[in-house]
Amino acid sequence: MHYHRRESWMMNENQATDEHLFVNRRQLMVGAAAGVGAGLIGGAALAAPAESQFSPAIGRASGFPHASTPITPEAINSTYNNFYEFGSSKSISQEAQALKTDPWTLTIDGDVEQEITIDIDTLMSRMPMQERVYRHRCVEGWSMVIPWVGFPLKDLVAMAAPLSKARYVRFETFYDTETAPEQKASWLPWPYTESITINEATNDLAMLVVGAYGKVLHKQFGAPLRLHLPWKYGFKSIKSISRITFGTARSKSFWEELNGNEYGFWANVNPEVPHPRWSQATEKPLGQDERVPTALFNGYGEQVAGMYAGMEGDRATWF
Repeated sequence: MHYHRRESWMMNENQATDEHLFVNRRQLMVGAAAGVGAGLIGGAALAAPAESQFSPAIGRASGFPHASTPITPEAINSTYNNFYEFGSSKSISQEAQALKTDPWTLTIDGDVEQEITIDIDTLMSRMPMQERVYRHRCVEGWSMVIPWVGFPLKDLVAMAAPLSKARYVRFETFYDTETAPEQKASWLPWPYTESITINEATNDLAMLVVGAYGKVLHKQFGAPLRLHLPWKYGFKSIKSISRITFGTARSKSFWEELNGNEYGFWANVNPEVPHPRWSQATEKPLGQDERVPTALFNGYGEQVAGMYAGMEGDRATWF
């Protein structure tokens, strides 16, 4: 059993919505428990844990600095999504159901002690599952609040055992032009990729997500495994991750390749630095009529600002 000390960003359980208990992903998908026996393909064989980390219930480590902000209704944000593999509009929830998430494996490679490929159910069984209520701020100027289910990215980093020379973590999504027809567009740098520093990856707030609203992760949210970095603009939180690579060099992300002047590496939320084509001073929470002020680092400055000390005057830090 995993116990978690209460961090400054966490809120009390009674401030989060009372969602269903999160149980085994495969139970939710096909009504049967998933085995964890032969979870690794290649690399070192890892022993299955003595007991599931997320049964009968996950730990509720929910929290964000804006406890008065209501959770966005599931019916709203499950039908308003960016997932460019399935289309450029926000109405891709039905198209995204073509995504094949079972089976799904994650490859961890690069500057690590030993490269491995692990199936998603085995990975989940090895991690300390939690529910965290986080804000999400899109660079397009809208926002939402979601009760995510997942585990700290730093725990996966520890499992991966990166070499001391590793400085960056690169994420890559699936590539399947039959499933995702938009990936046939040769002028786009598919597959979708993102990159962050090791320091960012091991920050307490960085999270790998496998569920939302007490359920297995919606396909349009980036099932079965997505990243969430609540202090950065949403395009950094890559969906449907199939590969994580540790390295010494900073790689360009999908949006940097397309337009580095508008979508840079850091993507830290700063209301005082406008996007080249619109202001970032305010945002529109989904389901609400009025725009509200945007907070520096999306309100998570206490937890993350130290990583960027001395970079305040560099506009590239924010885009």
